[in-house]
Amino acid sequence: MNVLQIMSLKRFVTPPLISILVLSFLYVSGLDRVTVNNNHHETNLKKYSEVQNQIIENHVDDVSIQELFKNSMYGFVSNISDSLLEIEGTPLDTTFSDIEVSSLRESFTRFERAYLYLKNNSAVEEDMTTRVEDAINAMFRPLDPHSVYIKPETSERIQDEFSGRFEGVGIQFQVLDDTITVISAISNGPSDQLGIRSGDRIVEIDGESSVGFSEQDVVNSLRGPKGTEVEVGILRPGTHQMLDFVITRDEIPLYTLDSSYMLDDKTGYIRVNRFAATTHEEFTEAMSDLRQQDMERLILDLRGNPGGYLEQAVRMTNDFFPRGTKLVATESRHARFTSEYRARYNGPYRDIPLIVLVNEGSASGSEIVSGAIQDHDRGLVVGRRTFGKGLVQQQYELPDNSNIRITISRYLTPSGREIQKPFRDGREQYAYEIYTREESASGDIAKFIRNVPDSLKYETTAGRKVYGGGGVVPDHIVDLETTNELFVLMRRNNIGSSFVREFIDRKGEAFREEWSDRFNDFRTDYTWSDDSRNDFVNRLNDNGLVVSDTVSTAHFEDNKLYLSESQLEEQLTIPLGYMKADLARQVWGNEYFYPVINDEVDFMVKTALKLWPEVQDLRAMLEGLEMR
Repeated sequence: MNVLQIMSLKRFVTPPLISILVLSFLYVSGLDRVTVNNNHHETNLKKYSEVQNQIIENHVDDVSIQELFKNSMYGFVSNISDSLLEIEGTPLDTTFSDIEVSSLRESFTRFERAYLYLKNNSAVEEDMTTRVEDAINAMFRPLDPHSVYIKPETSERIQDEFSGRFEGVGIQFQVLDDTITVISAISNGPSDQLGIRSGDRIVEIDGESSVGFSEQDVVNSLRGPKGTEVEVGILRPGTHQMLDFVITRDEIPLYTLDSSYMLDDKTGYIRVNRFAATTHEEFTEAMSDLRQQDMERLILDLRGNPGGYLEQAVRMTNDFFPRGTKLVATESRHARFTSEYRARYNGPYRDIPLIVLVNEGSASGSEIVSGAIQDHDRGLVVGRRTFGKGLVQQQYELPDNSNIRITISRYLTPSGREIQKPFRDGREQYAYEIYTREESASGDIAKFIRNVPDSLKYETTAGRKVYGGGGVVPDHIVDLETTNELFVLMRRNNIGSSFVREFIDRKGEAFREEWSDRFNDFRTDYTWSDDSRNDFVNRLNDNGLVVSDTVSTAHFEDNKLYLSESQLEEQLTIPLGYMKADLARQVWGNEYFYPVINDEVDFMVKTALKLWPEVQDLRAMLEGLEMR
């Protein structure tokens, strides 16, 4: 999981006046500067100065310019290519025995001297842009883990993901055995309109072989401006001749709702993968569709949702509450970043019974939604303890189209709790903290609660205890099922994906003819044949599965998995269920994966469906309070 997720407050785009004055002073007055004629170097130096200024002016905590400068210099010299370059006693000297830096101007002047010394004295041609990036990354190191530098190429990709659309050919793909394999063509996109379909292998792009491409190579080759063309050569299973397609790129929507459908006659289900620019619009459309199917209650699945735009999370939360309800607050040393968000309208779904699913991958915006639902006893939060990201970032663009993301405030749930987990032990430990939790969700939460100080204990509207300092603790805990070693072996060796791909190659036409207009029947009636099941087990055998009745406990040893026959039968259910869901995705599209996975293997969804009496109990508690 990428734990450095976007949290953006769009209205804080313009830097304060003092920032403009400082930058003007540094770049217009020319005081204390050595002239650099090369525009490339001018951009590097300007970039360095802007980063320092934005951190000082906007970070949620007071930051020492001395500390920023020292860290940046350590980073700047850490990867110098010329190992023989004299450093001691030069502007590159990082011993700082008698250096005190007390202003942005002094910091910039000293860094500029170091920059020019390296540029002019190194016997090796240094990549000065990379050295400045080293300095900037080091500048961020002592700050919170969500304040980061983003390279230009990464900035563009992230912007695409969170704008809700990009321009390209419109396929979902995997690189399997060094070959680009189409998983599905996005509905009504340019590839879909040309008849490109799941199972197709793209072996040429613009007349050149694409075999061996990385996923980034594929993205770089197939994405491009709307209206431009790209020629692809496709090998289709069952067809002996190369198929040539000229695809005109178009705008492709990126949906943030993975799935929305009726779990049963009463229960709607919506899974949201992140909060991007279009999320609330997609959510509203999905809710309207489910209501037309007589939905009476909703399961909102935020598992694995890392957050995104604060505004979109707030708008979704508003939909479940009456006007005026406190939803979330942001707190900062800067008044401009301190706000309280209340419901601005009567939410259209404020009376619908609600369950929210969360896990350790639910962060930021997901914790805003689930925190408000829990604090107001509006619904039941079910699953495992969430990630614990309670910091809000603002993004600032730099002169070379790179960006920095700076934490500008902390957010508080309606009860006043801060759910941010500790991060003073370093960024790596912070990111991987979720993997060090107790294997049992119940054990993890019991341990967490034992260590929560009284100052981080709060109460919901109805008086239930909730806790700050480490994510949202669910109302109903769902432990992971027993580890399925067979599934681990399958995923480790990519057996499931290749099995489904080859199944479509061999039987795709017959399968589509029988099932393509009968998805609901597929959900309930389709099972893998004995031949398919045996073929799958044989592939597992070829990749390290050893079945023996002498095995008492399933275990890995020397890259082999040892199981007994009875353990094999017990563990096959989950891999076969995942492959059935993957088959659905490749035949019908991505949104059809989750109905099948929920049917076949998702224990948390099955558990949630039994918890509506607890939701009703919450409502009764609130109604009892209102009658007092």
